[in-house]
Amino acid sequence: MKRILLCLGLLSVVLWACGPSEEKTTERPPITDSATKPKVDKAASLGEKVYKMNCLVCHQKNGKGNLGLYPPLAGTDWVTGDKERLIGVLLNGMQGEIEVNGETYNNVMASYATLKDEEIAAVLTYIRSNFGNEASAVTAAEVAAVRSKS
Repeated sequence: MKRILLCLGLLSVVLWACGPSEEKTTERPPITDSATKPKVDKAASLGEKVYKMNCLVCHQKNGKGNLGLYPPLAGTDWVTGDKERLIGVLLNGMQGEIEVNGETYNNVMASYATLKDEEIAAVLTYIRSNFGNEASAVTAAEVAAVRSKS
């Protein structure tokens, strides 16, 4: 009999603890910048991931490249300037001499046209907003527009 009373007592405590409370509210918190932050973080995360998988070996972790071999992505108008030109470099690749920040480079940049528009937009947004760069984001629609011209 004591066991039954003990079990009933424990059951009532559990039910009481799990039941509705007057303190609980069904209102949703207001949408704030922090509520939208995961989308930004997701895009940034994708850009960083694509960078690490495809760009890091040549352009380095800090975006400064390898002098004489691979140009820097940091502090150059090749990155922060004309978006269409930058998108074109990723879609079509590049070879031949170019001058970046007063240095001449003559190596091959492979085409990354196999990447999705979203991946290209994310990685370009990543490099345009990292390594000391402060340029606007690149959208998948902008990538698609340049791709359609190629």
